[in-house]
Amino acid sequence: MEGIRFRRSYSQRILIEMVIFGIVATALMTWKADMLVEIYGRNQITGIGLAINGLIIGLFLLGTLRIVLLLITYSREESALGVLLRNLRVPESNPLRGVTPGSVISQRYQTMVRLHEASVPINHAAMASTLVAAESTRTSLPRFINNVLILTGVFGTIVSLSIALVGASDLLENAVDVGGMGMVVHGMSTALSTTMTAIACYLYFGYFYLKVTDAQTNLLSGIEEVTASYLMPRFQVNGDSVVHQFAGLLRGLQLLVKQMGASQESFAEMESSMNRLIDELSAQTNRVPEEFADVKRLLRSGFRLPDNE
Repeated sequence: MEGIRFRRSYSQRILIEMVIFGIVATALMTWKADMLVEIYGRNQITGIGLAINGLIIGLFLLGTLRIVLLLITYSREESALGVLLRNLRVPESNPLRGVTPGSVISQRYQTMVRLHEASVPINHAAMASTLVAAESTRTSLPRFINNVLILTGVFGTIVSLSIALVGASDLLENAVDVGGMGMVVHGMSTALSTTMTAIACYLYFGYFYLKVTDAQTNLLSGIEEVTASYLMPRFQVNGDSVVHQFAGLLRGLQLLVKQMGASQESFAEMESSMNRLIDELSAQTNRVPEEFADVKRLLRSGFRLPDNE
């Protein structure tokens, strides 16, 4: 879009990236399925490891679902903004034709129309701050999950090391206690699995959390740029805009005066041509009696008529 740095299909590209990354991750897990079974399935005396890994994956899936929903929403908002921008560039067109009624840009346009009809000054900075505050609440859940996801891995590691210490204590009390050695192995295996799960989920989730914030920034910047470039000149009335419009009116009047001067010159030339034509017509009219006299003389001589007839 010429003059606007807004990227219309940015959210759709992020969704495609999420799908591609998900397919690659699934292929890697399928390829290394035996190793994953060894890490997550063997030496699991208690269900603590599965519970912690389940918590990590549950938070990851919840946050990922929220990110997908946000990207779908932002994709629709980007489409609505693109439709409005295209309508604004068409003279005598309804700007909201084809725009989703509940979209952010539609609400912004209707708000500016109401303020303009009420003759209230439009504060662009206040509207922008309000929109940023409202949109920031949408990413509160992904922001929380992004902050605590890696901590769940640390929590799992601490719990697992505690289990290993309990097993080591039992092992020290009884040198032939096989259960104590099993608890040590179980604790270390659980620490490894929870740490791997948290790191893998955090890398994927953290990357696309940053991407969804980029999509939000792209949408908000596009809305504010369209507002400043197209909507404010249409609805805002202040001293500067009045002076600018008056200057434009003066420039238009100057062009009109020049056109009127050119038309006046054309009229003068036309009048001069008409005067010449009138003079020629008068001269021709004055010669008509003489020509009639010549015709009479020719007729008399031709018919041998006397001069007094």
